[in-house]
Amino acid sequence: MQLPGRRPGPGSRETEAGLVARAQAGDMDAFEQLAGAYADRLFALLLRLLDDRAEAEDVAQEVLLRAWRGIGRFQGRSQFFTWLYRIAINEVNRSLEKKSRRPISVPVDTEALQLAAAASAEPAQQAERAELRRAISKALADLPPPARTAIVLRDVEGLSTQEAAEIAGVAEAAFKSRLHQARLKVRAAIGDEALLAG
Repeated sequence: MQLPGRRPGPGSRETEAGLVARAQAGDMDAFEQLAGAYADRLFALLLRLLDDRAEAEDVAQEVLLRAWRGIGRFQGRSQFFTWLYRIAINEVNRSLEKKSRRPISVPVDTEALQLAAAASAEPAQQAERAELRRAISKALADLPPPARTAIVLRDVEGLSTQEAAEIAGVAEAAFKSRLHQARLKVRAAIGDEALLAG
């Protein structure tokens, strides 16, 4: 399924609601335009949760196929990307359940953690930041999928609690609790990692 990078919005000739209506009427081009607006962001999410490019590509194709087949059931109560992400989370969980896999690492970039190194940063500081990124990635990878998903959606993707809870398919209160517990586990793991390194 080819996905152009056009993003529906104020500058486009057609609104997202118009594209959804056309896609629901069977217009594949409208669906590709809708999905294409979120393709890069969707793939980044899948890659963070699966940490396997080939698997993320396969799951992305499955997400888009399921979204195309299910577009008629999209009722517009949420944004299209929220609905698409919900399908993606279900597919990630399905993929993880299918396999007994080695522990994964969750890629965490400097920008996502707001740990950007200054151009003049000392090599020791840069090494400490790199070690912290590795420790955070390992801590995230050790979390169960629902907890990892909570942190990626809220803290890495930067979604609101309401959006993230909707995508995760739980009530906001349950999501907040899951996120809090996940953050505590990550902090504890990073503390342990620091003790081991010291």
